[in-house]
Amino acid sequence: MSPRTPVSTETGPAVEAAKAAKAREERATGLRGSIHRRPVTWFFVLAYVLSWAAWTPYVLSQNGLGVWDFAFPGTGAAPQLLGILPGGYLGPIVSALLLTGLTEGRAGLRAWRGRMTKFRVNWRWYAVVLLSVPAALTITSAVVSDSGPAMPTAMVLAAFLPGLIGQMVTTGLAEEPGWREFAMPRLQERYGPLAATAIVGPLWGVWHLPLFLTEWGGYPDVTWVDVLKFVITAIAFSFVMTWVFNRSSGSMPLVMLLHCGVNNFFSIAAMDMFPGMTRQDASSAFLLGSLVGALIVLVATRGRLGAGSASGDGALPGRAA
Repeated sequence: MSPRTPVSTETGPAVEAAKAAKAREERATGLRGSIHRRPVTWFFVLAYVLSWAAWTPYVLSQNGLGVWDFAFPGTGAAPQLLGILPGGYLGPIVSALLLTGLTEGRAGLRAWRGRMTKFRVNWRWYAVVLLSVPAALTITSAVVSDSGPAMPTAMVLAAFLPGLIGQMVTTGLAEEPGWREFAMPRLQERYGPLAATAIVGPLWGVWHLPLFLTEWGGYPDVTWVDVLKFVITAIAFSFVMTWVFNRSSGSMPLVMLLHCGVNNFFSIAAMDMFPGMTRQDASSAFLLGSLVGALIVLVATRGRLGAGSASGDGALPGRAA
């Protein structure tokens, strides 16, 4: 099977939506016609414009460049949440919903909702994602920091699940309905899984660039090497996410869980398990884990990344992926 094999995780309402979208595209002209013909391009443009505009106050505040004499209130992660969440939600998810409604109508929105609530996948997928992410990052953190992990404290263990739920709401729900739910299926259908991932990965990473001018990205101590590592990590990790997306028949809750599992590990557990870990160590551990994960799925699937082999119940890979 060629790596360019079209991927389809949609049936029923999605087929109806596609037919309606094609009919509207044939009738549309001007701006509306452009949106119908190039929905993915418009998605990326809108996601960037809306997010970057909403992040401008945070970038210019005392939490960033310090141009404005204003700081976002709170301590710990609160200023970051207040500064980042508006752009996070106004970008990918709003753009995806808007363009789905414009190009596919109510049928498309119903199909979108079905994928967003596709919790019924094989329970082993949840076990794999929940266990493999912290296990892999523990190993790579130990390699990078050159020290064994300490046993996580009871407080960390108690906070891990609530933290994961919080990450699902603040990060997973804001980003993945756009990058993986909207853009990925359309790009895979046209270009295949490898090329689609090679498009989404860097655009997902570069979307974060303004945040490197804030405390989120370590400003003012951030360097171009830090930014480059982040973008490369986003590209490598995207190959793993594409594989999970395809093999779970497009289960967005599972994809969000994979993404948020990484954030949750570094937010809740990493510093407790590796007390000497620096920001650079954490980014290097994530980069190493992403590169190894990408290499494994690329070799194991021969570049197909699960395309055309996912079963409706999200069964774990047993045959050729």
